Amino acid sequence: MNTVMSSRYLTCAGYEIHFTEWGADKDQTVVCWHGLARSGRDFDAVAAHLSARYRVICPDTIGRGLSQWAHDRDKDYCFDVYCATAVDLLDQLGVGSLKWVGTSMGGLIGTHLAAGPLKGRISHLLINDIGPVVEPAAAERIATYVGNPPSFDSFTDFETWIRTVYAPFGERSDATWRLLAETTCRRTEDGKITAHYDPKIVTQFTTHASDLDGWPAYEAVDAKTLVIRGENSDVLSRETAEEMTQRGPKCDLITVPACGHAPVFDTVDEQRIVDDFLDS
Repeated sequence: MNTVMSSRYLTCAGYEIHFTEWGADKDQTVVCWHGLARSGRDFDAVAAHLSARYRVICPDTIGRGLSQWAHDRDKDYCFDVYCATAVDLLDQLGVGSLKWVGTSMGGLIGTHLAAGPLKGRISHLLINDIGPVVEPAAAERIATYVGNPPSFDSFTDFETWIRTVYAPFGERSDATWRLLAETTCRRTEDGKITAHYDPKIVTQFTTHASDLDGWPAYEAVDAKTLVIRGENSDVLSRETAEEMTQRGPKCDLITVPACGHAPVFDTVDEQRIVDDFLDS
């Protein structure tokens, strides 16, 4: 298995974008796009797994990870800019047809792309625990911790916070929790440790709340679509997920037991779901 990861940077739609690339010699491409306050490194486990058959590209959205923060922090943290950077990135990498795996926000970005600028190029769309309707209580919960990330004296305390705010991920190994913490932290000017992202990304829920009205985009998707829902998810309701099987691309739906928002694809069972869909 080719599990070699390369860390790369390209300027896309005016922003320096960081991404990891796995299986660079493979012919077919999978793009894995992360959730609101996460980074492309969330996909390390599944990207290494998929790299035996696919070229896997895992970007950091602007304002997250190692990608550049927004020039206009009130204006540019929106799907229009995210989609523009994605299209430019894929064009520069010479990617034609592709398969998309998107967790939470990444699923909505993939939906907008599959309905618009990448329609006909995205053959498979995997939407991980998100839908055209984001439950208001979940949006408030996420906005509360994303908009005010605390800082800590020690990495150990930061990891404890990560385990707490992302407890809905479900039972994960210590190695997974350590990776999720190490790849999403940064030092502040006073030497403390905080989350890697620009807190202004929370404008997704205020200035750009219309981005979360996803039915028009979803109904325009014609790619083969799978929706994965965590059994205990507070973001994607069972009712919305079931409605997605009847509208637009009429997705298949798989529920992951003993998991909330959202599956991480670091287990054999979760990776098998991804395999079966992408290989179909």
